Amino acid sequence: MAETSAAAAPDITEFWRTARAAVPALPETPPSADRVWGFGATPEHADELLALVLARTKTGTAGYLEEYEAEGLAVEQVGDLDVILDGSGIPRAVIETTEVEVVPFHEVTAEHAFAEGEDDRTLASWRRIHRDFYERFIAPGVAFRDDIVIICQRFRVAYPPSAREG
Repeated sequence: MAETSAAAAPDITEFWRTARAAVPALPETPPSADRVWGFGATPEHADELLALVLARTKTGTAGYLEEYEAEGLAVEQVGDLDVILDGSGIPRAVIETTEVEVVPFHEVTAEHAFAEGEDDRTLASWRRIHRDFYERFIAPGVAFRDDIVIICQRFRVAYPPSAREG
């Protein structure tokens, strides 16, 4: 999923109730378990990336199509809502997908790299970080290729509201 799916999605009923109280426009029914996940591959990485999301610095993420296929996950669609977990598996945010583009790794844009909010936000650092992530966590021992298909997702934070939103 975007970066890494949760192994076992927690019960988000109470979290969803709280989120809907703050943002009544959220639907009554929470997202399905496959829409509940955390960023990164380690608890520490999940917390670092979540902090960027909550600061509204990170408004994009990317995943490997082969990972989606291996896990039997559907590619995000505009309007999808996802519950984002912290490194301890506790739900902390709701994001709404605003844009999805499926492209080879070498066609990911500098604009998307900037939206991901990591490191110095350049395309060069994005490529380094995502190639390393692939080689360490997605397909260790498999030769990396520049034509690996990437799902570039843009999103907005639907919950919690920012200080400006209320």
